Amino acid sequence: MSTTGRYTITAALPYTNGPIHIGHLAGVYVPADIYSRYLRMTGNDVAFICGSDEHGAAIPMRAKKEGVSPQVIIDKYHQIIKQSFHDFGISFDNYSRTSAAVHHETASDFFKKLYNDGKFIEETSEQLYDPEAEQFLADRFVIGTCPKCGHEEAYGDQCEKCGSSLNATDLINPKSTISGSEPILKQTKHWFLPLDQYEDFLKEWVLVGHKKDWKTNVYGQIKSWIDDGLRPRAVTRDLDWGIPVPVAGAEGKVLYVWFDAPIGYISSTKEWAEREGKDWEPYWKDKNTKLVHFIGKDNIVFHCIIFPSMLKAEGSYILPENVPANEFLNLEGNKLSTSKNWAVWLHEYLEEFPDKQDVLRYALTANAPETKDNDFTWKDFQARNNNELVAIFGNFINRVIVLTNKYYNGIVPSPSTFSEIDQKVLAELKAYPAVIASSIDRYRFREASQELLNVARLGNKYLADEEPWKLVKTDEERTKTIMYVALQIASALATLSEPFLPFTSTKLKSMLNIGLEGTVATEWNAIATTEVLLPSSHQIEKGTLLFSKIEDTEIQKQLDKLEATKKANEAENKVVEPQKETATFEDFTKLDIRVGTIIEAEKMPKAKKLLVLKVNTGINIRTIVSGIAEHFSPEEIVGKKVTVLVNLAPRKLRGVESEGMILMTETPEGKLVFLNPDEDNVSPGAIVS
Repeated sequence: MSTTGRYTITAALPYTNGPIHIGHLAGVYVPADIYSRYLRMTGNDVAFICGSDEHGAAIPMRAKKEGVSPQVIIDKYHQIIKQSFHDFGISFDNYSRTSAAVHHETASDFFKKLYNDGKFIEETSEQLYDPEAEQFLADRFVIGTCPKCGHEEAYGDQCEKCGSSLNATDLINPKSTISGSEPILKQTKHWFLPLDQYEDFLKEWVLVGHKKDWKTNVYGQIKSWIDDGLRPRAVTRDLDWGIPVPVAGAEGKVLYVWFDAPIGYISSTKEWAEREGKDWEPYWKDKNTKLVHFIGKDNIVFHCIIFPSMLKAEGSYILPENVPANEFLNLEGNKLSTSKNWAVWLHEYLEEFPDKQDVLRYALTANAPETKDNDFTWKDFQARNNNELVAIFGNFINRVIVLTNKYYNGIVPSPSTFSEIDQKVLAELKAYPAVIASSIDRYRFREASQELLNVARLGNKYLADEEPWKLVKTDEERTKTIMYVALQIASALATLSEPFLPFTSTKLKSMLNIGLEGTVATEWNAIATTEVLLPSSHQIEKGTLLFSKIEDTEIQKQLDKLEATKKANEAENKVVEPQKETATFEDFTKLDIRVGTIIEAEKMPKAKKLLVLKVNTGINIRTIVSGIAEHFSPEEIVGKKVTVLVNLAPRKLRGVESEGMILMTETPEGKLVFLNPDEDNVSPGAIVS
């Protein structure tokens, strides 16, 4: 269990170019919140810090796409993100934004300190320039083929497929995302942080000092980077969006977002400290403070190599104690994608499941991508709720509350002699705070969530074995003891669930009438040492269900939404067939296209796609074989008027001679539709011209 101390907990600053989705939550914000809540509950001084990253190249890209200014974009999404976090129960001590004056000042001062101390290299080099847009291209304004893995959509700073860090000039066949044109090389001056000068420091600090206690995915990526040889990294960019470089001769240049963004943790801490009347410096400069960064795996290099090198160069800051980066979360078997709308957006989830914040928190924690990429599915989400939260946690609490109100009018009964089973259960209960704490301290939140559920399992098994609903008729004293023990478990759950299920914890405390002003409160560490968590004669409230079942219809609605997104993406990406070779008027006049009526239809035996149709063409009744069986049933098209090419040369399909072709088209969603003539005014045999 963690010892009491001071912690600065940072969660990766989200880009304000779109809302928060479940990938962000599972990778960063839920584990960071669990850890911060737990540390507070165990008596630690915690600053849980975050804020909106509003200077990334993705923001002006989004603004250009929407035809508005970057300021409009950041204001819109900052508010959505901040409100979503609040409504979801993420307990930041401060949520700031990098457009704040305190951040501009802090980042500028940090740069000037390194500049004045001679920590930068000033170089004039050739950078990619878009002659059509008349501007230099920041990393995210360039895509091309990764020189290391061949991925054709790598960005100018990183390949998201293989994770390699890149310079824009490394890309093969680079293209500007602004104009689509091929960029040229043009000279420009920038300032670089010479990462190669920090190799020995990084080797000693990470590869030696944290070999055993950092996650293998984090350690492995850092080692790979260092083994590959570190190179100077530009800390400035030619852009008109960001914090201006605060030195002479740097007009038209801004601080590189990956220099400016992590300093946002410091400026957000300053903002919080000033509001709370605290001194910010101990949270960043006292060696007894533990700094922990929660990030996704795509940010490892920035938090474990670049930012620590910046802090080391500055000289007065502490270094992170740990950087427990998670892997990626996929959605229904496919990679989450903001641009393709393939995501479960937090603000939309909160609208559609307004009382189920904790269900999503639990599902994401129980399936957290801690050691490998994991997949979120709506069916698993439903199962986690119905089979675990409802059937195990909720079931135990409901039985305890209902029986206590039924037998004792909601008053905790006085126990008599504790049996060996009672003593064993109470001893197991006392052990759980340390067990759960051990998992949290090692950043194993998935494991910790299951240990929490085991407390509810302990209670369910105890009630099932002791059967107080039967004993109450024959042994009232024994029943009182059983219910007393069960209520101690319920009280412990109200406390232990808070980091994982804060809304549930609050609801349960209200039902048990604990943790409120003037009532009994149980601290995390007290569960192991206090003999009585919920005293006899204590009055509890009437019960309400902690969790409710999620029905199949609710899940199908979400699956239908994703299916619609999938079809829309396919339609958007569908390549329009190029124009065929030129046909003469004489060619066209050879086609005899007429209105026909389908008078019979049946499926072709042993053929999935084919229907055999009898069509009245006005000339005669003829057989036409059509590949529409996956879109229409025979019954629904009998009597339908259709457009028919009647002078197509006959062709045998599966032994049936087809004497024409039904003309159709396809919707953007991939569904076939008939080219329908006007039903009222057109008769079979009418010529289409």
